[in-house]
Amino acid sequence: AIVFAGSQGHFELNVFNPMMAYNFLQSVRLLADAAVSFTENCVVGIEPRLDNIARGLANSLMLVTPLKEKYGYDRAAKIAKTAHKNGTTFREEAIRDGIPAEDFDAIVRPE
Repeated sequence: AIVFAGSQGHFELNVFNPMMAYNFLQSVRLLADAAVSFTENCVVGIEPRLDNIARGLANSLMLVTPLKEKYGYDRAAKIAKTAHKNGTTFREEAIRDGIPAEDFDAIVRPE
């Protein structure tokens, strides 16, 4: 309705301005009510599952980024691809590839 009313004006005279304002405010109210409803029915009471978050973080192949600085892109990418292919964590594959665990933990810190 707003777009149609806006297209019906000539020059700077548009008799549909009140209708456009009314419909805009109605849309704002609808969006505000939806935000309140979403908060009350979905957001309130959400608690993080820390074990699930830690597992997802450990299995993330995005951890490859800091490792490439010291060991090079090709080696880090190979480790990430192997971890993805085998279904193992990036840390397990890095250690299996010869990167010391202490070195991995010092470089890769997803904080």
